[in-house]
Amino acid sequence: MRFRRTNLILCLGYMFLYLPLICVVVYSFNESRLVVSWTGFSLKWYKALLSDPIILRATVTSIKVAVLSATVSVVLGTLAAIIITRFKIFRGKTLFVGAITAPLVMPEVVMGLSLLMLFVGMEKIFGWPLGNGTATVTIAHITLTLSYVTMIVQARLQDTDMAIEEAALDLGASPITVFFLITLPIISPAIITGWLLAFALSLDDVVIASFVAGPGATTLPMIVFSGLRFGISPEINALATILMTVLSIGVVISAVLIYKKKI
Repeated sequence: MRFRRTNLILCLGYMFLYLPLICVVVYSFNESRLVVSWTGFSLKWYKALLSDPIILRATVTSIKVAVLSATVSVVLGTLAAIIITRFKIFRGKTLFVGAITAPLVMPEVVMGLSLLMLFVGMEKIFGWPLGNGTATVTIAHITLTLSYVTMIVQARLQDTDMAIEEAALDLGASPITVFFLITLPIISPAIITGWLLAFALSLDDVVIASFVAGPGATTLPMIVFSGLRFGISPEINALATILMTVLSIGVVISAVLIYKKKI
């Protein structure tokens, strides 16, 4: 009886999470423009999506920003996690950890406004950045995602046996060699997970991007959010289906890589 109840709760939870996504995928093939009525199977909204230059330009901008910000966040976040876990006590550690973890609890509206004021002040003092654009959005997303990557990699490093690294150092390996041949392969699953999370957070952000993006750096979530006032377009359903398919493939590939690392 308890087993059946657990399965029922699990099924209801999965339905709550994935049924809306299934509806989006199904109605992306709907011939009608209205999302409340099914009139027949059609691929015309995918064709309309591929011929819409505004959405395509915003998609390319979002992917570029997400890939760059996720990559930089992984590099900086890994270094920050190593400093936090391997250097137990140093002057200013509390301030350093607080600065890293602050975006986890800070409202995005506050972050967006503060970053906007920072970029305006930097432009007046240093002459860079010249207006808001892709660079400002990328820096803002690095600030947002850095803390998430740091926490993920830090958790993996704390579970790692330091005796392995110490043994390699005792055998004559340099710290750089130990990092690339021992530490990096051990924490690679956490790095992959952090990169995927940072990519998803950057691709999904609309609040911070609305503050720091310029006219030529409109991201895809901003286009989708601004279009909701005129109703949900089936082109957005088609775009969401493509993005979910690509991201699902990426998650499956990363899961396979992580599984092979554990074998």
